[in-house]
Amino acid sequence: MSRLNYQSARFLISAPTLAKCPVDDGAEVAFAGRSNAGKSSAINTLTRQKALARTSRTPGRTQLINFFSLGDDISRRLVDLPGYGYAKVPEAVKLEWQRHLAEYLEGRHSLRGLVLVMDVRHPLTEFDQTLLGWADDQDKPVHILLTKADKLKSGAAKNALQQVRSRLREWEDLVTVQLFSSLKREGVDEACARLDQWLNEPTGNQESGSSGAS
Repeated sequence: MSRLNYQSARFLISAPTLAKCPVDDGAEVAFAGRSNAGKSSAINTLTRQKALARTSRTPGRTQLINFFSLGDDISRRLVDLPGYGYAKVPEAVKLEWQRHLAEYLEGRHSLRGLVLVMDVRHPLTEFDQTLLGWADDQDKPVHILLTKADKLKSGAAKNALQQVRSRLREWEDLVTVQLFSSLKREGVDEACARLDQWLNEPTGNQESGSSGAS
């Protein structure tokens, strides 16, 4: 399996809805997570870039589906989904975000897998479990990054990892879990290996669930 160059990732397009997303072919991996779980930092760490995905002290500021290509290869994409849950926004806006997330997860044929980002100290929130349910319904694999592992001592972090694995035993055929720290770059190789596996899957011609953006 070839190792992909994530450092070459560059911004491609932002889309407010599924209909405005790029043409639904090739292969892409989406990152999702609660607004303060460290999703943007994880994407920046994996791509060795400081500001590819915007980080903000205001959780939930990113409300669009953001696409990044690997260099000029637009057939392989990383996708930053809107943060969910913690943002101080009206309930109607939260529901709109959730609707777009559901449409993307259920209708995007080029989606190979979902990276679900959780704070290791607060894993498996209600929103996390909702996303896992969507992924299960679509038979999409999920790789969980338990971020901010540096906030816990080694023993406590490993214990948290085992607890999450135990709680997800019913989904062990679709879900994998690892510890991750953007600050210490812990878990980068393991996460990139999972991305390589998904993005190197044969793409072929796929039927599109949406016309996509031209």
